[in-house]
Formats: sequence, structure tokens, C-alpha cells
Amino acid sequence: MVKSSKELAQYFDHTNLKAFAVEADFEKLCQESMEYGFKMVAINSFPVALCKEFLKDSPVHVGAAISFPLGQTTIAVKAYETEQAIKEGADEIDYVVNVGKVKEGNFDYIKEEMETIVAICRKNDVLSKVIFETCYLTKDEIKKIAEIALEVLPDFIKTSTGFGTGGALLEDVKLMKSVVGDKVKVKASGGIKTLEQCLALIDAGAERIGSSSSIAIVEAFKATYEK
Repeated sequence: MVKSSKELAQYFDHTNLKAFAVEADFEKLCQESMEYGFKMVAINSFPVALCKEFLKDSPVHVGAAISFPLGQTTIAVKAYETEQAIKEGADEIDYVVNVGKVKEGNFDYIKEEMETIVAICRKNDVLSKVIFETCYLTKDEIKKIAEIALEVLPDFIKTSTGFGTGGALLEDVKLMKSVVGDKVKVKASGGIKTLEQCLALIDAGAERIGSSSSIAIVEAFKATYEK
């Protein structure tokens, strides 16, 4: 059980991945993250350098979403985008798997893709997260990617982009966690808007929460448990 709002805040990747976000939005995102003590700002790769500058005197990480939100770029392109984001200051990388290759059953491709991105992150001492986009996958497909992750050992496997037809489900977090155990962490993201949802996902094994409702959730915790 989460014991304080400060502890809860550290679960959050505070998110703005909107196509129409402007500089003022990123400044606000960073200021909020510093004020509340969130773990990371989750952004597309373009504003990484900007957010790194906004956060230069804080412990808040900058997280770049790679091949977002579809995952439909080549391994070489994902690798280049990852390297560029790290060069510009990204502390964490969240990349989207090629869902089409999963649906084709081409798990050798998925493993090569994961190995490539994770190796770049590891070399640069940057955290790696693999986005499954679970809404498009069967339970067997989710399990298979998690098994690959157990071999490759990214830092996190992650449910969703928040741009698909569905988001984080309790059953998917439990399934992912059941496969990787304590060797890989699980991030729940996509459609997480309430405190109840958030705490249930943490209880199911999520060690990071991606949400644009981070402030509302933390404030709800304060109102419920710290009044």
C-alpha cells in the first residue's frame, strides 16, 4: 500500500504527448513535475532538449517516446531516434514495438528490435521501456513479448501508448508481471484517470504509472488519506 502522496508521486511519468503541445505546455508540465515530485516527464522526442533545460536543476527525468504512437518504423529508424533523444538529454526511453510483426508471429524481429534499443539505452546508462500496446494483442501475444523481455531485460515493459483503442487493464498488468517477476518492472499507462484505478494497478505489480491525470490522482490521495 502506498503510504504517502509523496511516495505516490514518484510512481508517475507525468505526460503530455499531444501533437499540438507548444513550448508553454512543456514548461507547465516540467514545473508541475518539479512541484509534485513526479519521476519523469513523458514527451515525444522533439521537445527533449527543451524539457531538459526546464528541468536542469531538478531530479525529474526526461523521457522520450520513440516511434510514437504506432511503432511502425524500422529498427534502424527507432535506433537513430533513440540515440538522438539520448544525445539531447533523455534519461529514459519508451519505444513502441512493431505490433504488425507481433500479429504476424515474427517474434525474432521483436527480439532483434528490443535487443537493439535496450543495448543503446544500456550503453548510455538510460532506462528502457518497451510499449506493448496491449489493446491490439491476445493474451498469448502479451505473454510472448514478456518472455522475450525476460531474455533481453529492458528496465520496464509497458502496457499502452494511450493512443490505441484501449489502455491499461489490471489483467494485463498481472499477466505481464507473472511472466517477468522481479527481473523486469512493469509500467501501466493509458486511460489511468482515477486514484482507485492507479492504486489497483500498483497493487497488481505496476512500478511506474503513465498518466496526464497525475495531479488529480495525487490530490485525490491527499484528500482521501492525508486530510
